[in-house]
Amino acid sequence: MTAESTLSSPGTQTRDHGFAPVSVVPPRGAAPGLRSTAHRRPARPASPMPLLVADGTAALLGAMTLTWTQFRPLPSALLVAASLLLRPHRTRPSPPGFLDELPAVCGRTTLAWLTLATLVAAYRPDHALSARALLVGFTVQAAAGCALRATVHARSHAALLRHPHAALVIGPAPTAQRVAAAVLRHPRCGVRPVGLVAERQDGVEDLPVLTTGAEVERAVVQNGVRTILAVHPSVRAHQGPLLRALAARGCAVWELDAESPSYATEERLAGFPCRRLEMSATRRDSAGKRTLDVLVSGTLLLLVSPLLLLCAVALRISDGPGVVFRQERIGKDGKPFTLLKFRTHRPVDAHEAATRWSVANEHEMRGFCRMLRRTSLDELLQLWNVLRGDMSLVGPRPERPYFVAQFSRTHPGYAARHRLRTGITGLAQIHGLRGDTSIEDRCRFDNVYIDDWSLWQDVCILLRTAATFVRPTGS
Repeated sequence: MTAESTLSSPGTQTRDHGFAPVSVVPPRGAAPGLRSTAHRRPARPASPMPLLVADGTAALLGAMTLTWTQFRPLPSALLVAASLLLRPHRTRPSPPGFLDELPAVCGRTTLAWLTLATLVAAYRPDHALSARALLVGFTVQAAAGCALRATVHARSHAALLRHPHAALVIGPAPTAQRVAAAVLRHPRCGVRPVGLVAERQDGVEDLPVLTTGAEVERAVVQNGVRTILAVHPSVRAHQGPLLRALAARGCAVWELDAESPSYATEERLAGFPCRRLEMSATRRDSAGKRTLDVLVSGTLLLLVSPLLLLCAVALRISDGPGVVFRQERIGKDGKPFTLLKFRTHRPVDAHEAATRWSVANEHEMRGFCRMLRRTSLDELLQLWNVLRGDMSLVGPRPERPYFVAQFSRTHPGYAARHRLRTGITGLAQIHGLRGDTSIEDRCRFDNVYIDDWSLWQDVCILLRTAATFVRPTGS
């Protein structure tokens, strides 16, 4: 559980990475960082259909080997289905070579044939596949799969050489210039830089240097930019709104650590290790996340209901009537909702409740109320908000409308936190950003959480929160 977001000393981060952030105030409803251009359709990603056809054809050829001894339609159908479900697929900056995919194709083909042989032996022992049938079928399918996928990738390579993807390079000026020059020297990458987003310096090979949102927008529209190269880890933190706006336009965002690679990856672009950043928020509220929220919040409400009743009775006795505190908070997509808590203090009026820091009067609280606040037991009622769908178990902490408006003006990226349902706990909270801590740090951690979201990350955050549940945290 976490305490409420506060800012008595927000703190700021000095940007000393060698590039100035593009700053544009968009009109209402536009993506942050760029003006709305409804007439331009986002670039469409490459269709997976050619590779799907190649894998399906290879599986059919492998299944045909089963007819050498006896026609077996059911095993053939099972083989094709297993092969398509296990088909290797990774997003790459450029199509892979034949040898790059050979281990993956052979591995999934082996798994498909072993699965088929196990199912047939278990349910139709009289039709069990022989070792010869397995070996011949595997060889035919693996060879056909590699050959067909190589053909598809060769055609994609040829198309990219004729029409490379236009790209913008974002990062500190020296690093951006170096990466752009390297990519231009390797046209087989299928990426052609058309501009740099950095501080005003000399470009590379006459590439323009873009310093404002209007210049970036013009370059995107005029050149049909489909790829973004973020060439320093600091770019995601400082240019998050711009990257998300470009991703919303259909651009693929790739992160390159050109200085000293800090992560392991099999993907390379002009010799630089790279990885795809998923900047879109469309998949963040997945069915899996909502299922986890409902199961865990419902179970916890049943388990802690005696504790909730005990806290309510003790609070009523020690602090009088009005046990439950209701307050408007801002949730996903900026929509308000009513947050529930145990009442630990009584504001003078509605204005004070909406604008006063939550830790400002902690010394005035009664002992039991202070204990509820410091152990975060006052937050347990928010499990009902989670069950209703107002919040999630894990996500950015919700704040009052007054502070959302203030922080959105003073901290770039704060408004982007509302791409996802707000949560009881989050990545910022397990890193100690609770109570009277920096709002800038919080919104940076929150946006990193959203950009890197996975269901396993939610589970890890919940476990780490549970491990520190009774640690005093402030409000």
